[in-house]
Amino acid sequence: MRFALVLALAPFLLAPASNGATAQRRYRGSYGRRGVPAWNLTPEFAADAFTFVRVRYASRRNRWNRLGDWATDYPDSDLNFSFRLQQLTSLDVNPNGLVLDLTDPRLFDYPFLYMIEPGELVFRSAELEPLRRYCENGGFLMVDDFWGEAEWLNFYRQFKRVFPRREPVELPLSHEIFHCVYDLKEKPQIPSIGVALRGRSQGITWERRYSDTRTPHYLAIHDDQGRIMVLICFNTDLGDGWEREGEEEWYFHEFSEKKAYPMGINIVMYALTH
Repeated sequence: MRFALVLALAPFLLAPASNGATAQRRYRGSYGRRGVPAWNLTPEFAADAFTFVRVRYASRRNRWNRLGDWATDYPDSDLNFSFRLQQLTSLDVNPNGLVLDLTDPRLFDYPFLYMIEPGELVFRSAELEPLRRYCENGGFLMVDDFWGEAEWLNFYRQFKRVFPRREPVELPLSHEIFHCVYDLKEKPQIPSIGVALRGRSQGITWERRYSDTRTPHYLAIHDDQGRIMVLICFNTDLGDGWEREGEEEWYFHEFSEKKAYPMGINIVMYALTH
């Protein structure tokens, strides 16, 4: 597996961009860059630049099409997060993300995968062995944005098909992943922008349409050496914090700046250095 080159970090506080990312929601229609600035890669490192890779999968609601649950927040979150990652670290980052099926042999060229909204996930039989092999050979999968007991149970059953003898383990706040770049004082819960705005006066940051969603959970599936193969972000939605950064200033400062980007950057940098 080819890994991206990790350089020195520059953990500065985020600031809203005066153009580009904060204006990107005006751009609809074709995907394009949605108003997010582009940048040039360092030529000698272009082949090894970090690329944000999103997993395409089937779900119960949408068995297999171009824009199922896998495409939630796409492409805005991927573009914005890549922009912030190259802005706030010295990592060479590809300005264009990638969408891959788990059966695509190119999967093994990238050390980091992102999967969103797996509450209705259904793995095809052909996907189980490649995902298991990817993770056990050093790859890192981040799972994000699902809420409540029913979605957890479906996720758990599907991932037991991939890792029958492994159990997800809750990570304590003292774990390095919460402190390796940004020193987080709590496990961040990022609501969707609609939930945040409706619950602003009451401080509600959880999905009330589900039961038992008040507490965010960060769990891991480890390999035999204790390395994190799969990081599970449950009862939280980092992707919306990335996608919606330019829509509402309070949401940007409260959730994108303070929580979604710091946690996302911590996760990527932890993955690439472990």
